[in-house]
Amino acid sequence: MKFSESLKKNKDFQTVYRQGKSYANKYLVLYIMENQTEKNRIGISVSKKVGNSVVRHHLTRLIRESYRLQEECFQRGYDLVVIARQSAKDVTYKEMESALIHLGKLHKIYKTV
Repeated sequence: MKFSESLKKNKDFQTVYRQGKSYANKYLVLYIMENQTEKNRIGISVSKKVGNSVVRHHLTRLIRESYRLQEECFQRGYDLVVIARQSAKDVTYKEMESALIHLGKLHKIYKTV
């Protein structure tokens, strides 16, 4: 079952950056902000500094898939912006998933089922 949708507008990203809280680890930065709905909205940002379009797209897919498979463990009602760091360029799927879970636990929005 799908509990989230995409964050697409630049204005939405800027609001989360300004008003949200952030935590970071070696590979990712996660900004969160409550959105007063029953769904999470997730936005993924990978800078050109990280690599070329192939690398950036690969990282985006890794992050999106990591979130999709762990979606039911994240509390609902938040806007999430995930930013990939340069060190994430060569990570495996498992490393990406554990980095995302780690940030969810730091924000106290990840609950183990």
